[in-house]
Amino acid sequence: MPGPLEPEVNRHGTEAAGTIAPAYSENTQRIRILMADDHSLMRDGISYILQTQPDFEVVGGASDGLEVIEQVRALKPHVILMDLQMPNLNGVEAIRRLLAENDQLKIIILTTFNTDEYIYEGIRAGAHGYLLKDVPKEELFKAIRLVYQGQSLAQPVITARIFKLLARGGANSGEQPALTERELEVLKLMAQGDRNKEIAQKLAVSENTIKTYVAAVLQKLNVTDRTQAAIYAVQKGLVRLEE
Repeated sequence: MPGPLEPEVNRHGTEAAGTIAPAYSENTQRIRILMADDHSLMRDGISYILQTQPDFEVVGGASDGLEVIEQVRALKPHVILMDLQMPNLNGVEAIRRLLAENDQLKIIILTTFNTDEYIYEGIRAGAHGYLLKDVPKEELFKAIRLVYQGQSLAQPVITARIFKLLARGGANSGEQPALTERELEVLKLMAQGDRNKEIAQKLAVSENTIKTYVAAVLQKLNVTDRTQAAIYAVQKGLVRLEE
């Protein structure tokens, strides 16, 4: 069973806000959601579940990548739930084209275990979230709200598979940021999916100390969250993850 969703850590090293959804009122803007999946039962079922939330509005559903692009232009959604394996135009290419037209769109990948390569390409294309299709509905709700607020996230089980793919791909050459030995230790544990509390326990220091290290790592790598930091670190060979 997938682990619980956790928000990314921001540049200050603190856990990102928004783990508890704000109270909804009639004056709150509803989050406009577009479902993109070539399986109608999956598309309709998830749409039905989303409509139970007072701050969600499912504005459309698309069955292939070209239709996604058309509907985004016509319906102006805030968040797109994107399958990756679709006919005519796959989800990865649809993400690239959509963000090239409007980089303010928020896109969450909904995928299955057998699409690791597509997940990696989806990250590179600019997706903001990465979830398995069997994610509990409460975690899906949370993910949509967090991404809408401008955060990025991934289920730990998804993140671990991405990092193993990157590790198998080898390190890229190029100038590398100057991280201290302790910062590299923290970065490796981040890449393995550990949160601040777990890293603090393993390194026998306080959680506040780890927050300081995380903030320094993000600043030196010039990234905004720990998922981006870990991906960068594996790509550049700063850390090596065991198979």
